[in-house]
Amino acid sequence: MANAIKTSMAGNPVYPVMFAIGACHLLNDTLQAVIPAMFPILEEERGLTFTQLGLIAFALNMVASVLQPVVGYISDKKPMPYALPLGMTSSFLGIAGLAFALEYWMILVSVMFLGFGSAVFHPEGSRVSYMAAGSKRGLSQSIYQVGGNSGQALAPLISAFILVPLGQTGAALFLFVAALGIFILSKISRWYKEQLEQEKLQKVKKVLLSSLPEMTRKQIGIALTLLLIIIFARSFYVTNITSFYIFHLMETYGLTIQQGQLYIFLFLGVGAAGTFFGGPLADKIGRKNVIVMSLAVPIPLALILPYMPLYAVLLLLGLIGFFIMLSFSVTVVYAQELVPSKIGTMAGLTVGLAFGMGAIGGVVIGILMDSIGVYETMVVVSFLPLLGLVGLGLPKDRKIAAVK
Repeated sequence: MANAIKTSMAGNPVYPVMFAIGACHLLNDTLQAVIPAMFPILEEERGLTFTQLGLIAFALNMVASVLQPVVGYISDKKPMPYALPLGMTSSFLGIAGLAFALEYWMILVSVMFLGFGSAVFHPEGSRVSYMAAGSKRGLSQSIYQVGGNSGQALAPLISAFILVPLGQTGAALFLFVAALGIFILSKISRWYKEQLEQEKLQKVKKVLLSSLPEMTRKQIGIALTLLLIIIFARSFYVTNITSFYIFHLMETYGLTIQQGQLYIFLFLGVGAAGTFFGGPLADKIGRKNVIVMSLAVPIPLALILPYMPLYAVLLLLGLIGFFIMLSFSVTVVYAQELVPSKIGTMAGLTVGLAFGMGAIGGVVIGILMDSIGVYETMVVVSFLPLLGLVGLGLPKDRKIAAVK
């Protein structure tokens, strides 16, 4: 594996590394998934309001959102291989605190540790995925991101089968998940460090970054702004489904927590499949086409979802989940190809913004639910995918190719 990066830069992907970092992304986001999975438990056991639950989501996602671009920028200047296991160690401490927190402020501090761990992991993990990709950037980013989305998809099952029977302290079981992540990331970080020490890597890197962009700074800025609007719409909507739709299922359709969480699992599980297929599809038909399709197709489905009977909800959640997550990995690669000299920064910005929008979305949705009601909030949020139509203004892939 010592000369694996040389092969990767020549165009051949390094699959063991691609799958290993994808597996660690699964472990990392499984730990993150414990938090929304615990929302129904915290509401019952601790008597928290929807606004308080929204603030928990805000604390987690805002820490991750603010720090990810910073970590990405720093790692572009000086890559940090051993930041990967250190970030997972922070998540280990966060899970330990969350399982045994007795006060609301303790819960907030614990989720901040988890947010910090996530902020450190994602930019460096995305860099490892990029280094191992060779000519398969879409596929590599899909493998990496589908690991994360699969971890998020476990949230409903964690709630239904672990936290409902065991309560808040059941989160302690996930200390084993964090420990496994620390072990694997320690191995990956050694591989990563070996590649950085190769003189040839530095030469290849200079070649990759030597071409000046043919697009102006203004054009790139506009493209990134449109991309961030798309990420906002997607993240806000996904936060609504993953963290708060369970309360709609319980109130409107009379489902139990366990029954409702299976619907959320369907959304996230099919969404993970969408993430996986999105990268290879973008390699074939173009990144812009996949990005636009990802939010255009769910528009009518999201608008009718609040009015549908339960059997139709199952089908609609699956379809919306697949398409809305189709662009998750694609937006990262699109941004990285817009600004190829800032791989870590672009990964931190796009993924970090997704966390940030999830943070803001959690607070806004919680306040709305306390103010106007659960069902009414679902109706309001159903209009969010319409914002995805701004993707029509993104530069075509051939223009991005000129930036490489």
